[in-house]
Amino acid sequence: MASLTAGNRRPVRLADIAKAAGVSHGTASNVFSRPEIVREEVRERVKAAAEAMGYGGPDPKGRLLRAGKVNAIGVATAEPLSYFFDDPFARVMMASISQACDATGAGISLVSAANNEQLAWNIQSALVDGFIVFCIEGGSRLVELARERKLPFVALDLDSQDGAVAAIGVDNVAGASLAARHLTGLGHRRFAVLALSFADGSTGLVSPEQVRTATYAGTRDRLTGYFQELSRVGVDTSRVPVYETANDAASTKAGLETIFAAKEPPTAILAMSDKIALVTLEWLSARKLNVPKDVSVVGFDGVPEAIVSEPPLTTIAQPIAEMGRLAVKAILESDGKVSRQLLPVELIVRASSAAPRG
Repeated sequence: MASLTAGNRRPVRLADIAKAAGVSHGTASNVFSRPEIVREEVRERVKAAAEAMGYGGPDPKGRLLRAGKVNAIGVATAEPLSYFFDDPFARVMMASISQACDATGAGISLVSAANNEQLAWNIQSALVDGFIVFCIEGGSRLVELARERKLPFVALDLDSQDGAVAAIGVDNVAGASLAARHLTGLGHRRFAVLALSFADGSTGLVSPEQVRTATYAGTRDRLTGYFQELSRVGVDTSRVPVYETANDAASTKAGLETIFAAKEPPTAILAMSDKIALVTLEWLSARKLNVPKDVSVVGFDGVPEAIVSEPPLTTIAQPIAEMGRLAVKAILESDGKVSRQLLPVELIVRASSAAPRG
């Protein structure tokens, strides 16, 4: 940190402190960076000069930039900062990223913003060696900004069709197919889908055109997996309501109100996230609808909350912790090559799914 010399002409520098204390520049530097190798009387003299001149020590950013590495990773999202703490998937991912960083001594910088302008500034000014990008809403913009920094980055999603984007994700079609196959195997034929976002800022019942032009391939792929499996057993997917949520309680409840207002409500709900599924369990319970006797529910993620929900949630488990570990490794051990890793998913059957009544 630098302060101003008399008359506010220029900032006080380490060289000024060295001169005032009557020591070399190297000795003054060691007082702040390696004090144990400097005699106590010299240390005290340099510190006294620094205090008198209002100098707080060298700017750590300069030292880090000169070294070429800052030993820190930026974790970026276009969501508000609270996303990292409120979303069950994000919490598990951040725990894994933190553990991997702790093991290597690396730091973490959380990068988010309320608008695109602020997001661009935060990405450009972040003092990091690379970025882990949460490719949820605004993901393509994040990738673009991270790429402009010319630092290593990895997207926690395989949405991007750009083979030049390093990514870690799962096979969404295969995972969704597992969920639907589990329910059709139990005998369900009346379904509804509570979806993640197909495009920015929209919620409500989704038309085939909206699916076809979806911004987010991950959402489209999960619906493809559901519908492929439902079609295989003769379900007319054009009659299956698909409600796009914002992956929050308000839009999920609005979707459930719409879906269960139908003459023949579903006996099974396919939820594209565990967060959506957990809200669904609470909504159904509040309306005295028994899960799984009246309605079966299957989520997608495998978050810890799914184990202790009432009833425990059947879900498609992603290897979230492994994804976080691999993302940290991809940044800290980057060799300049682009890697796209597809990880397996697993169907975890619990008490929220069973055969329909009758």
